Amino acid sequence: MKIVIIGDGKVGHKLAVQLSEENYDITLIDQNEGKLKEALNKMDIFCITGNGADAEIMKQADVPRADLVIACASTDEMNMLSCLIARRLGAKHTIARVRNPIYYRQIGMLKEDLQLSMAVNPELAASNEILRILLFPEANKVETFMKGRVELVEYALGSDQPLTDLSLAEVYRKFQIKILVCAVKRGKEVYIPDGNFVLREGDRIHIAAGHQDLKTFFKSLGRKNAKVKKVIICGGGHVCFYLAAQLLKVGMQVKIIERNEKRCEELCELLPKATILHGNAADHDLLLEEGIGDADAFVALTGMDEENIIMAFFAKTIGVPKIIAKVNEDMRAQMIEGLGIDSIVSAKSATADEIMGYVRARNNSYSSANVETMYHLVQGKVEALEFIIKKECEYTQLPLKDLPIKKNNLIACIGRKRDVIIPNGDDHLEAGDSVIVVTKDHIVSSFRDILG
Repeated sequence: MKIVIIGDGKVGHKLAVQLSEENYDITLIDQNEGKLKEALNKMDIFCITGNGADAEIMKQADVPRADLVIACASTDEMNMLSCLIARRLGAKHTIARVRNPIYYRQIGMLKEDLQLSMAVNPELAASNEILRILLFPEANKVETFMKGRVELVEYALGSDQPLTDLSLAEVYRKFQIKILVCAVKRGKEVYIPDGNFVLREGDRIHIAAGHQDLKTFFKSLGRKNAKVKKVIICGGGHVCFYLAAQLLKVGMQVKIIERNEKRCEELCELLPKATILHGNAADHDLLLEEGIGDADAFVALTGMDEENIIMAFFAKTIGVPKIIAKVNEDMRAQMIEGLGIDSIVSAKSATADEIMGYVRARNNSYSSANVETMYHLVQGKVEALEFIIKKECEYTQLPLKDLPIKKNNLIACIGRKRDVIIPNGDDHLEAGDSVIVVTKDHIVSSFRDILG
């Protein structure tokens, strides 16, 4: 599959790394020759220096024969124009990154006119991720599958947990709730566990289940199911706008602290029900004055990773129950994960996951099972993929215990019509099922790839 990426920024670079690792034929276009040299040294890709909206540069990149062009340059206008020219030159499919809320509001019309296959909005993707966490505050991270019917949550085991020192078989017997622990991170190691796996203090476990079953499970652990009502958001950019609008819609109280006065005025007009404060959120006295101690959740969304991390640690010392920080740099995110910050989100990673899911689906569009949704877990060491079984084939109607599933792969959940099935060995797959697969292998683009 031939893919051309326009723009070697955060999203473009992350996509180039992931796609080149999976042996796609990648060409990267950017105007910065130094950045491209760096990319060329690290990846097995082809690079072209130039303007991604220039038809001549596109021809050099062989866009007319490309299966997919992904435009993620610095401006929305350039991305949309690049996609339009790429389609005119003959590219089969195009994806544009579109950030501006005004453009994104009318994306349905723009997609048709520009013949876009997909439009992605990094800030909206990040705000959706934060919303899921705030609606399920017991979890550190929440991903949804099967159009929201199944959730995959990350949960850290503390010292006072009734799960500690139990095998997973004992957990399932003791609680009798339809859940499945499908990945465990312990220190630097990651496991796809079986029933004999024993949980330890400090483990970060990933649990798949229907929403209500998860609520019941956390309640049985003694978690209070405390709802988030008051949220303080620091930084008033696009992520903040999308998130605040969503939180207000579900009845939460929102207070936003933003240092740019003009942006404060804009937010006052856009979000009349929110409290907007002009000030520096890194000022601890201001945070205390504005009631950070009474907040149910604190969300750090400024443009600087370091500032978000420092504010998150301050909120932790004050005892805020739920803390979320936006950290785009992967290395920084890994460094602070073990230091008690509940949840870390990255607009770059959320966007890359959306696009990777689309690429896998296109690459395998003629097989008997298509990738529908895809998320990276445990800092990219594990993938969770949702497949739709399109037709009866050699692996349908067979008990799962008879399927030759490779090591480090797990069928976590089956969606059949309105039912959510946490499977055992006697369950089977049927045409029309949604299937969630959790895997440590990063070459799974077809359901057959997990079979020996």
